[in-house]
Amino acid sequence: MALRALGDEASAESDLRVALRTFAELGAHPDRHEVGKLLGGGLPDGLTAREAEVLRLVATGRSNPQIADALFLSQKTVARHLSNIFAKTGVTSRTAATAYAFEHDLT
Repeated sequence: MALRALGDEASAESDLRVALRTFAELGAHPDRHEVGKLLGGGLPDGLTAREAEVLRLVATGRSNPQIADALFLSQKTVARHLSNIFAKTGVTSRTAATAYAFEHDLT
């Protein structure tokens, strides 16, 4: 927050991303959630708008090919987004990602 107050957004974002990973590794979910809000403009855990969109479709039970078709993406890009979602949210399965989406009102 101090770096942001000084106008150094790049350093602030870098430090917040380190904090996000650290809190995820420690299992400090409330702190991770707060840092995520600071990074993502309202989306939890630093999720991008596109990642949230992919997560919403995962929560509806769609497969990677179905998500790719719906969003006009390659399946490889969908897989990359899912990998980022899993890393940022600390989940390890599509089922856990679905639960996360519901817990964080992303559906």
